[in-house]
Amino acid sequence: MFLDYIKEFFVKKSLKNNLNNVKNEVFTSNIQTIGLVVDESKFRDSKALIKELVSYGITPEKIKNIAYRRKFKKKKTYSKPTFGKKNINWKGELTEPFLKEFIETEFDLLISYYDVENIALMMVTSKSKARFKVGFSSVNTRLNRWMFNTAMEEYKLFVSELFKYLKSIK
Repeated sequence: MFLDYIKEFFVKKSLKNNLNNVKNEVFTSNIQTIGLVVDESKFRDSKALIKELVSYGITPEKIKNIAYRRKFKKKKTYSKPTFGKKNINWKGELTEPFLKEFIETEFDLLISYYDVENIALMMVTSKSKARFKVGFSSVNTRLNRWMFNTAMEEYKLFVSELFKYLKSIK
């Protein structure tokens, strides 16, 4: 228990350093690839969210989805790549190969679909090499380029607002 607090302290310190080095890129092109980071501890309907993204013209093959679970069991098989706090070491480095591959992928758009500040989720978002990042306004404002003030359950509103704003800047 005590060691978890110490680990969290060091991971927060690493996250703070990452947030200080964030470079905001300008959105310049059409959206071809999307990375989706979902907190499945709070929102279990990621298939419907992906379906909504597809309805706006994104092909399902171009959407890469990873999920976070607060109670993550390593031996259990999940339908999508799933991670927990245990997949981040003391230095704030991601230990799972699929997480490393995800953050190294240069997505056109990264959607951080979580509304509570969680170290593991924020670390994945901050380390991602995505060109443009969007998320919820209740999470650290330095993390995402655009932030929406909606409830997580209102995924249709979130996606429609996202594409409305994306169309207005093209």
